[in-house]
Amino acid sequence: MKKTLTLLLALLCLAACHRAPVQQGEFTHVKHADWVQHAVIYQINVRQFSPEGTFAAVEPQLDRLAELGVDILWLMPIHPIGVEGRKGTLGSYYAVQDYCAVNPEFGTLEDFDHFLAAAHEKGFKVILDWVANHTGRDHAWTKEHREWYHLDADGNLATQYDWTDIAHLDYVNHPEVYAAMESQMQFWIDRGVDGFRCDVASEVPTDFWDKAFADFRAQHPDALFFLAEAETPALQKDAFDAYYAWRQMHLWYDIAAGKKNAEDLADFYVTYADEVGMPLGTLAMNFISNHDQNSWSGTNLEMFGPSLKQFTVLSFLVPGIPMLYNGDEVCLPKRLEFFEKDPIDWSAPDPLDMNKLLTELIKLRDGHSCLWAAPIGGTMAVLPTDHPKQIFAFERETEGDMCLAMFNFSDEEVSYKVENHLVTTDSEFTLPAHGYHIIFSVGDCFGDCDEIEFVEDEK
Repeated sequence: MKKTLTLLLALLCLAACHRAPVQQGEFTHVKHADWVQHAVIYQINVRQFSPEGTFAAVEPQLDRLAELGVDILWLMPIHPIGVEGRKGTLGSYYAVQDYCAVNPEFGTLEDFDHFLAAAHEKGFKVILDWVANHTGRDHAWTKEHREWYHLDADGNLATQYDWTDIAHLDYVNHPEVYAAMESQMQFWIDRGVDGFRCDVASEVPTDFWDKAFADFRAQHPDALFFLAEAETPALQKDAFDAYYAWRQMHLWYDIAAGKKNAEDLADFYVTYADEVGMPLGTLAMNFISNHDQNSWSGTNLEMFGPSLKQFTVLSFLVPGIPMLYNGDEVCLPKRLEFFEKDPIDWSAPDPLDMNKLLTELIKLRDGHSCLWAAPIGGTMAVLPTDHPKQIFAFERETEGDMCLAMFNFSDEEVSYKVENHLVTTDSEFTLPAHGYHIIFSVGDCFGDCDEIEFVEDEK
């Protein structure tokens, strides 16, 4: 009852203020590179991306990815994998044996350089997955600088969580690790990579990231992008451009499973900024899947069922930066093995034609600055409806470019009203179960505007 009353008061305030944003205030974040504002991230699992599992085998698909419209290619760790304690046959990408080399499974360093040059030539940015929290148990540092690691009472390399194939670095008691790790990252910056996705970033001291990224940005002003696998405000103030929107993802899962509803989603967006304290201007990475979710939780269809297209659309419309995991565009029908070879079958039938949907979404996002990332993109305003448990509606607007987005998160058709929107004169709508209706309006107008409608195909 208290939660419902809180949401009701928040929505009444939004209705009264009309354009009250979900998050407002002074921009407090580092300046993003210009190309980040409208970018879409695409995660590549090199091992599973092709039967060959090599850098060279990814290159022929760059044209396809360019046609899809993605901008940032995120490569999962490309480094040699430790042998000691290795999990499965091929091991975990996140047990790094040598930071300044490439996994021979994927090719040579020259093969990587060729891939990087080919990707840059086609207009992509390339970021590497970076594991600063730990190394493989047979990394050279475990012998040369054993004191750099957390050790157990017997002096053995300590195990963190159930990660029995890694050795946990000790930044707090051995600050010399800072310079050593930054130098390993510098090796790849010097080769021309455009940034890093940083694994379990919150396990590493914030001041390491602050210093390393300040140094890198000083060398390449406004040219790099850094993504934290964390949802930690301190990391976002001076270091990272973007964070994992974990809370959002889990709420989406709960809504798809019928455990939560549209009212919970509205509550989440209205209260998130104050509850979490995320700095204004940092970017949520919005995703429906990634390598962990696919391998350990389930495929997109397993997790979202009939709501898959709906949440895919939502991931492109809410503030932040969208991310696709390889295979999302063909509705990947299987959980990829994590420690074994298990290539994606790109020819498998796609029952939802996700490639078409994603191509359309990326084109819409490219063409509408209201959907771009902060600080250019439009602020999100949640709108009240007369069916709050079924219908979620919001608006985003910037410099006359407006978007009204409406989603039916129920399993039945709903006719409803949306109040206080700016995009169209209509106030009454009907959506099928798991449906969505997106209206774009360009120009300073009200009523008969130049509208572009994006509606779920009814089959």
